[in-house]
Amino acid sequence: MKIHYFDHAATTPMHPSVASAMLELMQGPGGNSSSMHALGRAAKHQLNRARDSVSAALGCKPAELLFTSGGTESDNAALIGAARAQRKRGRSHIITSAGEHHAVLQTCEWLAKEEGYSLTVLPLERDGRTSPELVQAAITPETGLISIMHGNNEVGTLQPIEEIGQIAKASGAIFHVDAVQTLSSMKFRLHELPVDLMSFSAHKINGPQGVGALYVANGTLIESIQHGGSQERKRRAGTENIAGIAGFAAAIDICVNERENKQPFMDKLRKRWIELLQTHVEVPIIINGSEHHYLPHIVNISFIGVDTETMLMNLDMEGIAAASGSACTSGALERSHVLRAMDLPQEQIQSAVRFSFGLGNTLEELEDAALKVGTIVRRIRNNY
Repeated sequence: MKIHYFDHAATTPMHPSVASAMLELMQGPGGNSSSMHALGRAAKHQLNRARDSVSAALGCKPAELLFTSGGTESDNAALIGAARAQRKRGRSHIITSAGEHHAVLQTCEWLAKEEGYSLTVLPLERDGRTSPELVQAAITPETGLISIMHGNNEVGTLQPIEEIGQIAKASGAIFHVDAVQTLSSMKFRLHELPVDLMSFSAHKINGPQGVGALYVANGTLIESIQHGGSQERKRRAGTENIAGIAGFAAAIDICVNERENKQPFMDKLRKRWIELLQTHVEVPIIINGSEHHYLPHIVNISFIGVDTETMLMNLDMEGIAAASGSACTSGALERSHVLRAMDLPQEQIQSAVRFSFGLGNTLEELEDAALKVGTIVRRIRNNY
């Protein structure tokens, strides 16, 4: 059976050049980058080279880049570390949105429940955007931290982070942005953005799983939440994953070099997929998210009258990999908290499927996959 992988927002296949770069180090003599001997110094050189490469691609200084185990750790380190630092300044109020990834939402909720912070969770507009006006209205003299994602992982909506960042800066709050989904298609010059903390993950850009990064702008107050060593300028204890970090650097280098061609092609795939489904699917389909502000590789579609769980199981049987939302929660087959936060009708929420594209996808395979989706929908309808 031919497999159509349309779940790149969950994870991406590793690029062969990334795997080669990692394998070379993994088959080498090894060495701990904190050791003083020759092998340790060689590992440190690899670490520094990767940090220079990634920071150059992101438009920040190497010293502002902290390597982590992935997006979830980066979010946790940013939110908990910044919240604790800000509370020492008398600021214990946090603002976020109801459409954030659970790595942000649940961390903020934990801070409120377990450490006594006050928390404001803002609703989303119907297109999935967070209103800067609502952010402004929610700010109090005690607001110390604002966290709004760059591009939504479920509907692909891009957020007005520049405008929200200026609001945060004017209030004296630290501004954190989860940019895990946008790294593959957006150009970053971090030193030009009003952002204090930004989270990234390698496996969303055809790099290895288990590696990420956190941008910490110079002067940003943040406490370490991991202890036991002086690695990463004493901000993240633990032996660095040299092969994984080198793989991250290789992936981001490929990402930067190919972005100019990749972004329009992903948008072409997205638009063609919508056109084909409108042709072959015999139920109304609705695109969830922003019509104008969206990531080119993600499209969230409601097949009105067709239950999400039933649809996903049938897609899987036909070799089509898609999702109902975040890969961190879709295994539980929960209804999307993002679509609920957008206050969409229940018929849209209960019939939504996310398709996301990337390395290996072609226009030609969309034709075959769309025919299969049309057949699936007819089969499901005929069984009722």
